[in-house]
Amino acid sequence: QVQLVESGGGLVQAGGSLRLSCAASGRTFSSYVMAWFRQAPGKEREFLTAIAWSGERYYATSMKGRFTISRDNNKNTVTLQMNGLKPEDTAVYYCATRSGSFSYSPSWYDYWGQGTQVTVSS
Repeated sequence: QVQLVESGGGLVQAGGSLRLSCAASGRTFSSYVMAWFRQAPGKEREFLTAIAWSGERYYATSMKGRFTISRDNNKNTVTLQMNGLKPEDTAVYYCATRSGSFSYSPSWYDYWGQGTQVTVSS
């Protein structure tokens, strides 16, 4: 079992930045793919970015350049730095993990955090 806890969400003005963190506990963290998704009301869960145990990063095309993912295997944490936030970035942001190779699909992820709300005002 892996437990994930997100933090760092909140209210920010358009153009601002937020840094989300996800703390993992339980089974070996370093061998897992860590990912961030988000879900806005009435929309499907959307892939944002992921990072493999090797450090290789994957980004949704629309997020590249604004969002940056990083991980610290010693501290069992993964972070999402979000810059240039827009009102359309408003959503609940989720951290997720899976063993094995990377996937864009949320259905392939085994463990999820409870989510953290990000609200971007215009």
